[in-house]
Amino acid sequence: MKIIMYIGLAIVVAIILIDLIPQINLIYSRIGIGRFLNTNAWITKVQKKSIDWLRKTPTIKLTDHNRLIIIDIFKGNYKRQSIQHWQEASLILGLVASYNHQADQKVKNEIDSYLARKINKDGQWAELPKEIDSIILAYAIMKINWIDHDFIKPAMDYSLSVINTLVGEDGTVAYKKHNTSFRFVDTIGFICPFLMVYGIKYNNENSIRLSAKQISEFNKHGMLNDSYIPCHTYSMDSHLPVGLFGWGRGLGWYAIGLIDAWNELPHDHSEKVKLTQSVYHFAKMAIQFQNDNGSWNWLITHKKSISDSSTTATLAWFLSNITEDFDIYPTCISAKEKALNYLMKNTRKSGAVDFSQGDTKGIGIHSQNFDILPFTQGFTLRTYYKD
Repeated sequence: MKIIMYIGLAIVVAIILIDLIPQINLIYSRIGIGRFLNTNAWITKVQKKSIDWLRKTPTIKLTDHNRLIIIDIFKGNYKRQSIQHWQEASLILGLVASYNHQADQKVKNEIDSYLARKINKDGQWAELPKEIDSIILAYAIMKINWIDHDFIKPAMDYSLSVINTLVGEDGTVAYKKHNTSFRFVDTIGFICPFLMVYGIKYNNENSIRLSAKQISEFNKHGMLNDSYIPCHTYSMDSHLPVGLFGWGRGLGWYAIGLIDAWNELPHDHSEKVKLTQSVYHFAKMAIQFQNDNGSWNWLITHKKSISDSSTTATLAWFLSNITEDFDIYPTCISAKEKALNYLMKNTRKSGAVDFSQGDTKGIGIHSQNFDILPFTQGFTLRTYYKD
């Protein structure tokens, strides 16, 4: 009887510790946050943490629960590989930007080591991804400028096939096979840059057209009137927006999808003019909602909502790409610098950028956990090293 009692007590203690240890670690990790002597000291730490996370990417929780999380673990509701893909993609993009600026051989070695784990000797994915979330990782790999694009073409062809299986009757791409009735803003960030660079590298015009159409259709049905504030999604049946307008990371998904697709497209392409107009209008909108401290909130239209580092990093990346051809160029560069300053002040002493919103649970169901996110880490690094 005592043995059973001791076993039961041990299980209870283990469950309590599983809940408590992450909370204790969180409190401890935030001691001394933002105390960097200068930006060089800061970005060195951010880069080191990015390398650490590329080796072993931290698990991003599906759940907001901080109690009895063992139940979520047993139910399979604690983590999902598809979420990890866009964390790893961002780290690759950030570290490639760092290498292009500094030519640090250690950074290149880490990226090559990661590639060896992801791409097999035949140029195919070592583990075939099945979700749209993985496409941004394919894009990140194609942006490694020393990679042999002929060698990785089997993996990139496979990623294109994942997209093609989700193209609907309207000619746009759904987010999930089990939910084809909506078009999510997330999908723009996941697929549009990849489709553009795939089309350019492998001479596939259909891929370029699909990228442009995904953006233009969302502009028609997923924006708040003419404000260029995107909604989370829109319904295929009614073509009406569904979910929150002004969700911060939704802006981030739109921003990186639009700006990277725009950057990939040659100036003389017929789609360039329309995308340029979208870049201009979205930039003007984004600047309006930046806080005095350089951040954007998780709900940009509500000043009392919490600042979100993932929104801030992605919008900073977008604005860093605005060129002198735009009349808003000086304002955009100033906004980028303010955003980087905010991110520095909210970076832990370990180099981990803090206070990013957790993963969204569904349409209108947004996380209220704000913690580390490798996705934010990579875009912080990418923005800092933007020429």
